[in-house]
Amino acid sequence: MIHEQALQNPPALWVQFWQLTKPRVVSLIVFTAVIGMLLASPTLPQVDLLVAATIGIALVAGAAAAFNCLVEQKVDAVMARTRTRPTVVGTISSAQILLASGGVGGLGLAILWHAVNPLTMWLTLGTFVGYAIVYTVILKPATPQNIVIGGASGAMPPVLGWAAISGDVTFQPLLLFLIIFAWTPPHFWALALYRRREYERAGVPMLPVTHGEEFTRLQLLFYTLIMVAATLLPFATHMAGFFYLGSVLVLDLVFLAYAIAIWRRYSDALARRTFGYSIFFLAMLFAALMVDHYLPLVGG
Repeated sequence: MIHEQALQNPPALWVQFWQLTKPRVVSLIVFTAVIGMLLASPTLPQVDLLVAATIGIALVAGAAAAFNCLVEQKVDAVMARTRTRPTVVGTISSAQILLASGGVGGLGLAILWHAVNPLTMWLTLGTFVGYAIVYTVILKPATPQNIVIGGASGAMPPVLGWAAISGDVTFQPLLLFLIIFAWTPPHFWALALYRRREYERAGVPMLPVTHGEEFTRLQLLFYTLIMVAATLLPFATHMAGFFYLGSVLVLDLVFLAYAIAIWRRYSDALARRTFGYSIFFLAMLFAALMVDHYLPLVGG
């Protein structure tokens, strides 16, 4: 019924493509990239450089998301949260998606090359390839470790932001990379746990499908502990101060409480809440880094 309505009254092509760029996901990507830009400068970075880098990274991220939807049409068709996508109901063609993705992604890379710096452009292109090709095409259908390995591409935005402002990559953005890299498995496995039957029908070898719910719950707790350790590194290396430390300890304790609860007394409702909190967690952690970075300037 939903598919029939979509076929009878499809929105404009640009609206459909916008939906395929996964705006909510891209907004978190862009947010962490912007924080990377702000942290790379002792004061506020140049506005024109910040804007150009933000637009360029956002365009490439959106193009990668649309390409992901194109590749995963069959998987999306059996997933409740994705079965109404334009790629599934057939209101937008593969050629149109490829053309739009190529144009949007190419424009983003051109902006990064000409208005930012070549390093950021190459790193962003590598991130696109890592997500759209390595993760989506190769890893996701092949191994239950797909989200662990493929998480590297999702952890790149703060590195891209840092490189855009500083022109290089030092240990500080690599710590931010490590935090997101360690955050990705518990974040995504919470989703996979309550969507496990859909992944099973789709034939995607997510960890709950291949190794069972109990093993996944233990792994979620294990990776949460790794993530907690990673979140303390900015303070331990003097990249961030006590405001960040206090904030992240509270955030970590709540996340850890969710992970322990999932391990001990699992329910789909608890997994849903954990997944939702994980998004809030990452946004607040990076916000705390930003506030901590600028507190000395306000105090001075």
